[in-house]
Amino acid sequence: MLKRHSQFIESLMLLADLLVISASWLVAYHLRFYWGPILVYHDIPDIRPYLLLLGLIVIVWGIAFKAFGLYRPKRISSRIAEVRDIAQACTLSVLILIAATFFLKQFEFSRIVILYFWVFSIVSVSLVRSSFREVLRFMRRKGYNLRHILIIGEGALAQHVIERIRACPELGLRIMGLMVGDPKMVGGELEGVRALGTYEQAGEIVEELAIDRVFIAIPLETYGRMEGILQSLEEGIVAINVVPDLYQYMTLRGGVEEFNGLPVVRLQDSPTYGWSVVGKRVMDIVLSSVVLLLTGPLLLLLAAIIKCTSPGPVLYRQERMGLDGKTFPMLKFRSMRPDAEDDTGPVWAARGDERRTGVGALIRRTSLDELPQLFNVLKGEMSLVGPRPERPVFIEEFRKQIPRYMLRHKVKAGITGWAQVNGWRGDTSVEKRIECDLFYIENWSLFFDLRILFMSLWRGFIHKNAM
Repeated sequence: MLKRHSQFIESLMLLADLLVISASWLVAYHLRFYWGPILVYHDIPDIRPYLLLLGLIVIVWGIAFKAFGLYRPKRISSRIAEVRDIAQACTLSVLILIAATFFLKQFEFSRIVILYFWVFSIVSVSLVRSSFREVLRFMRRKGYNLRHILIIGEGALAQHVIERIRACPELGLRIMGLMVGDPKMVGGELEGVRALGTYEQAGEIVEELAIDRVFIAIPLETYGRMEGILQSLEEGIVAINVVPDLYQYMTLRGGVEEFNGLPVVRLQDSPTYGWSVVGKRVMDIVLSSVVLLLTGPLLLLLAAIIKCTSPGPVLYRQERMGLDGKTFPMLKFRSMRPDAEDDTGPVWAARGDERRTGVGALIRRTSLDELPQLFNVLKGEMSLVGPRPERPVFIEEFRKQIPRYMLRHKVKAGITGWAQVNGWRGDTSVEKRIECDLFYIENWSLFFDLRILFMSLWRGFIHKNAM
């Protein structure tokens, strides 16, 4: 019932979004050619190609809105965050639309119409979404179509369930009470929810309060009492959900999925799979190819300068660890003497490192020594954006000292990353870098990658911590 109820709301929101998107497209056309400040008084284009394109628009926007999670129940999320997600989804969709119209040579679509449409779609969908949620909240406050919920559990897990239910008021779930394991806790409260009885008394309370749905969220150490709880509920027709006490073990992109009818709890996983892998790879190939074409003369000039000013190879190959813990030879312009580690072995580069060459100090300071890694990106060993790869000899030390360190290898290593644009590069806190890397993986999207790339242009290349 809860799933069907949630799906009904999602379907309503999807239908409303697509109607608003369609209206925005038509308004953009009429504003450009009939109503707006920039009018065409002759040769007004036929509306029929615009109506035909509307079919593609509905499909693209629907998929983009789904991909950006705009139909998931909003948990701990602000309206500003929802507007941001809508803007990102609409922007990506407009870029796809522009690319699609480029190949439609038979008809040239107005760029001003597309610009109007981009603005209207963001504003109108945001307004309709806000109004829709306010109507739902108003109806729930008036007591319409509520579902009575009983929570069986205690501690942090039960508290988390209560918080999540309260964060979705539009679903109309009213928590009627709590069942606890210890009889001494009966009568107490958790997050304002009163404990009505013990686990095994759940059946009586369900009947007494006309409960629609039960959430079982008992601690892992009390799973032996699960049979007694289910026996107390078996004579009723209440819907039952079990929330496994594994939340504290979900470290990265955790969730629940179904495998051939079998429910599976995913504790950690990579964010890049399916079409997301394809999208990220396409962006890497296109952008790195463009940058190599634009910087080709600079690369040749730097190579010549390095060769003329210092003995040794132009490029430096260093073993680094990337996706799934596999190592690869990372390329850099050589900025140190060829014998830099003969006496010391593998060590961190220090500020003002005496092993640097004259040119090396400059190219390290400006991060120009990293440009050859664009070839690593083309080969698929790295990505433009991701956690910076580290040397295996240092990783053996870090993984023992820093919890969850190895999770950064769930995605490809990058030339730049969230840690780097936030100043955590060079001789800075490794813990802070890991924190940024895991934040990046948890919140990964193509737009997040683009944001980091733009930030890198003015914040990431020249930095006081670059050595």
